[in-house]
Amino acid sequence: MPRTATAPLAFNPVPRVADPDRRRTSASVILRSVLEHGPVARSTIARLTGLSPASVTDHCARLAGLGLVREADLPRRSNGVGRPHVPVDLDDTRFVVGGVHVAVPYTTVALLDLRGRVVARRELRHRGVEPAGVLARAAEGLAALLAEEPGRRPLGVGVAVGGWVDRDSGTVVEHPLLGWRDVPVRELVGDRTGLPVHVDGHARALVNAERLFGRARGSRSVLHLFVGNVVDAAFATHDEVHHGPRSQAGAIAHLPLAGGTEACDCGRTGCLQVELSERTLCRRARAAGLIDGTNPMHVVAAADDGHPVAVRLLLERARMTGRAAGLLLDVLNPESVVVTEVGAMFREDCLAALRAEVGAERAASVSPTSFPDAVLAVAGGAVALDVLYRDPLSLPHGGPSAASPERS
Repeated sequence: MPRTATAPLAFNPVPRVADPDRRRTSASVILRSVLEHGPVARSTIARLTGLSPASVTDHCARLAGLGLVREADLPRRSNGVGRPHVPVDLDDTRFVVGGVHVAVPYTTVALLDLRGRVVARRELRHRGVEPAGVLARAAEGLAALLAEEPGRRPLGVGVAVGGWVDRDSGTVVEHPLLGWRDVPVRELVGDRTGLPVHVDGHARALVNAERLFGRARGSRSVLHLFVGNVVDAAFATHDEVHHGPRSQAGAIAHLPLAGGTEACDCGRTGCLQVELSERTLCRRARAAGLIDGTNPMHVVAAADDGHPVAVRLLLERARMTGRAAGLLLDVLNPESVVVTEVGAMFREDCLAALRAEVGAERAASVSPTSFPDAVLAVAGGAVALDVLYRDPLSLPHGGPSAASPERS
């Protein structure tokens, strides 16, 4: 994944705030510094974060006691003399987080290490979309993955879902395509796994993934546009993702898109979601005889094989996505824009068409997701990893006990 060894941290030096918030904030920026720059000397961490050397040493000892950081194997000497500077690095061998992403056709379950890398994953095709059943199968899938990684200990579970997701209550308030309303996801998954569970919308989850592990690391403001069966967005500035009351920010499904022709269930024509959704793309591809199912990657495969209709459908969708991105750029003016959309993710012509629609002056600020081969798995895990990196001292001393994710 992208690393910038000399770039400044994506957050400001630690402000002077009261304990215990100061300890939590200091531990967070130190762990983020080790993630971004490790192996890194404690003196360098102090310089980057503005913390005192004594505070850095103390917090590194705390984080090492939790099993999150370790001393690197090879000490470095300053100018070849004196005591060696023993750098610290992230310990990415001991712990994982579980990730669950509930999409319209299937659920993705995964294990991620502390660098946001996917250790294991699988897709579970829905046998029905009743919430308790979908989430029970997800918990069983996580248990099976953990059983295959006996040397890894789970820190918690992140669940990412489209639609309206209230992060604070851990509830899916409304997901029209699944027919879910007021689903207590945190409670249902927590009861099945025995682990801490954190829930958020998938666009916000992916903004956090980009901030921590992706191309947007270091950006002062980031917009993420997710274009799948669900179309939504998220915006982060100064290292904080905007949620709004009951986490309803980013609901853009019914914004009007210029040039749209699709009739929406809301009674209007040209809403973002009905125009850009993978359902619409696949319906058009089926009508053209390109595919016989609902997998948008089959349209990409047809385009890669040189089918002109497939190329046209993907380019049209990329242009419309660029139009949507341009609309959001006009409103929010972010430093960088990340788009998750199958054409832009896998075809240079689609990315070029999307950027052209945004306009030459802003095209360079637009990039595809940093996780094209694992975007849904990363979305789920990023919900839990964001919580960890914001408050690493919330772990019990010595790490979590061996919770039993297998219980049902």
